[in-house]
Amino acid sequence: MKIGFDAKRAFQNNTGLGNYSRTLINSLVTGFPGHEYYLFAPKQTDMFKAGNLPVVLPEKALHRLFRSAWRSRYIVEALQQHHLDIYHGLSHEIPFGIHHTGVRSVVTMHDLIFERYPSQYNPIDVITYRRKAKYACLYADRVVAISEQTKQDLIFYYKTPADKITVVYQSCDPAFAVTHDAASIAALRTRYQLPAQYFLYVGSVIERKNLLGIVTAMHTLKGDIDIPLVVLGSGNGYKKKVKAYLEANGLTNRVIWLNEQARLDNSELPLLYQGAVALLYPSLFEGFGIPILEALWSHTPVITSQGSCFGETGGNAALYVDPLEPLSIAAAMRRVVNEPALVDEMKQKGRIHAQAFTSEKCAADMMHVYLSLNTPPSK
Repeated sequence: MKIGFDAKRAFQNNTGLGNYSRTLINSLVTGFPGHEYYLFAPKQTDMFKAGNLPVVLPEKALHRLFRSAWRSRYIVEALQQHHLDIYHGLSHEIPFGIHHTGVRSVVTMHDLIFERYPSQYNPIDVITYRRKAKYACLYADRVVAISEQTKQDLIFYYKTPADKITVVYQSCDPAFAVTHDAASIAALRTRYQLPAQYFLYVGSVIERKNLLGIVTAMHTLKGDIDIPLVVLGSGNGYKKKVKAYLEANGLTNRVIWLNEQARLDNSELPLLYQGAVALLYPSLFEGFGIPILEALWSHTPVITSQGSCFGETGGNAALYVDPLEPLSIAAAMRRVVNEPALVDEMKQKGRIHAQAFTSEKCAADMMHVYLSLNTPPSK
């Protein structure tokens, strides 16, 4: 088969959707080398090493001038020219008009958070996201949801038929499964001036991800457990709100904003996880929660929320809290610090549960989706 990918995120996003795109493409190329793969992107960067894969970029002057329009509409000409069997939109959208080309299409839907929490988005963005997502769910030949939670949201919000949706769990960079020695972790701490013990927060500093809930929990633990929090993530208005709370409650020196101090290399992220007491991830809602999986592979205990997709990703390996109750978060933090037997059990269960999300399994499940579309129906 000739399989094309929307590779914008692979070349332009260094987190989230970019990691998903790069990991899936690499896993498919490695695991199923008998097919031809093409990367379609508005522009090419060094963020993704494409190797020998052909990269298709806009050629006409007008398309190079309006790259976004080329990706969302005019790319269909290139798909036909390359005689693709399948085109996979890796992040919520497919080109308008693709259903008239004869090219079969797959779209990965990560979440519908903008439908659930529209007030946390720019209203124009919500309209744009909704238009693209609804079109993709209507006209794609197969919709891939990254969790059962996302599948149910697609059915609820867009009335997408259940039998059109396949759940294919995502994986994370295999580098997180590599165990590093104490000396390497200590060297990382020295390099970034991190304390011997720290809790870890990974993600954008936005309201939904609930960093304020964490620091409020830290305030209740003050004088009992004073392990600092390392925050890896950026933010604006909500970050200022968190900082104001820290200053008002004498906690400013208990939070280390790593992004403000240095730029952590992606290769160092597994070390950061493995040096942490626990990952704190009491988000209100996610489509999958990739930091949870990164932590499980890293042998790092996870404290996360009840509900949403978190039970799928964390399985029986995490401690689950009420994200709206700081005392619930604080109780879990106290258990991780004071119960070493519990921590050992969480680490063991985490590695076992993470086996359900290997890159090989993700690639195999996705290839099954492609093959089902490329197989003529039986007579």
